[in-house]
Amino acid sequence: MVTLETPICDFGKKAIDFELPGVDGRTWSLQQCMGKNGLLVMFICNHCPYVKAVQDRIVRDTRELKALGVESVAIMSNDTVEYPADSFDNMKKLSDQLGFSFPYLLDETQQVAKAYGAICTPDFFGYNADYELQYRGRLDASRKETAPEGTKRELFEAMKLVAETGHGPKEQINSIGCSIKWKQD
Repeated sequence: MVTLETPICDFGKKAIDFELPGVDGRTWSLQQCMGKNGLLVMFICNHCPYVKAVQDRIVRDTRELKALGVESVAIMSNDTVEYPADSFDNMKKLSDQLGFSFPYLLDETQQVAKAYGAICTPDFFGYNADYELQYRGRLDASRKETAPEGTKRELFEAMKLVAETGHGPKEQINSIGCSIKWKQD
């Protein structure tokens, strides 16, 4: 397992369109995922300890963001042959088990992750209603273990600000996680 940190937010960079299959049986595009006040694009997977540490908080925060007009989408881009825990069937199970209120999509070709510049799981990209990047930081201070109750909700607060003003915070702490499991050519 290689641990990586995400780069600093490239404010204003436009979201990249996609069409990916979801665990709900639908094919989703960027426009179908967008909320009236923004969109949180999350690159996650099933097996990563960094993702597991924040799964419940992702579910909580995305539900609360929905009430603010910010929709969310999760994309799984890992090599499912080498990492069968991340298979489409296991994605469906995880989504059902945790009650995801957002589309969970498979990026089998890994082209979407590459286009976004995603490097690890979790990797969060927060966009305003104009599809402009405003947040590329961590969910909170959790690492491989869940941070204590009462920890500052950095991603939630940032996306709340985006919903209210169209702009993210200037100060952001990058996310950390397991490297995306790229397919070998």
